[in-house]
Amino acid sequence: MTQDANNKLGWMLDDALKMPETRHAILLSADGLLMAYSERINRDDAERHAAGMSGLQSLARSSAEFCGDARTPWRQTVTEFDDGYAFLVAAGPGAYLAVSTTERVDMEAISFRLQELVQRLGKELTAPPRQTPGGITA
Repeated sequence: MTQDANNKLGWMLDDALKMPETRHAILLSADGLLMAYSERINRDDAERHAAGMSGLQSLARSSAEFCGDARTPWRQTVTEFDDGYAFLVAAGPGAYLAVSTTERVDMEAISFRLQELVQRLGKELTAPPRQTPGGITA
């Protein structure tokens, strides 16, 4: 599968998938828009999963009070399925990184790798708020 010209950060996500037992990676904005995707997933599927991951992140963030303080920043969500895991991590203001894996992945190693990727990408992963027509922030 070839990357499209609008997927400028896709190669960085492919780098995260060099670990054994990884499947797909997407970078999404807080409002569920696809920002980048790995080579192993097509754009339509990546967009659909970006929307779902945005919802998952919102649900996780709304339960912060369950862990102490409602103002506690959300950092990561791991969802387990029979066939693998979905890792969703904060990747900068308004940006999230999601990676899917098989059930045999080394969970500690992939979590570390994702944090490394987030650190390395820095400002590249920041998604500013969208502007609506008329210049109003959405």
